[in-house]
Amino acid sequence: MFGAEKGTADRLDGKKLHIGIVQARFNESITNSLASACRAELLAMGVQEKNIKHVLVPGALEVPVALQALAEADEYDALIALGCIIRGETYHFELVANESGAGVSRVSLDYQVPIANAIITTENMEQAIARQTEKGVDAARVAVEMAHLLDDLS
Repeated sequence: MFGAEKGTADRLDGKKLHIGIVQARFNESITNSLASACRAELLAMGVQEKNIKHVLVPGALEVPVALQALAEADEYDALIALGCIIRGETYHFELVANESGAGVSRVSLDYQVPIANAIITTENMEQAIARQTEKGVDAARVAVEMAHLLDDLS
């Protein structure tokens, strides 16, 4: 270990952070709940409202390109991907889930910016409803913690 490790409370202090959120509109009732829970948790951790950029895109496949644009701006300590993909009767579910997830990971690795991926994938609407608040809160916490971790490692 190279130095003193930050405690959990320090890693969840968002006072000085700038966070970008990209929200897919498809399944909007779920993604709006994800976004509300995420924003509330960011504010509770001290992220200032003026330091949160919230962008809407049509669906999960469009999330990575918006994340990339935010990453290229080099103004954000962490990014958050929000979306909801619910299984249907065709292969489209797998395509959207796999490609959006791979795109989010690629942006994170290419730009060395932490991205909390809260594009939830569920079998049905009931599962999505059950996860919407918890995953929004989790995304905020992951973004803040990872922003601090990457700062410590650089």
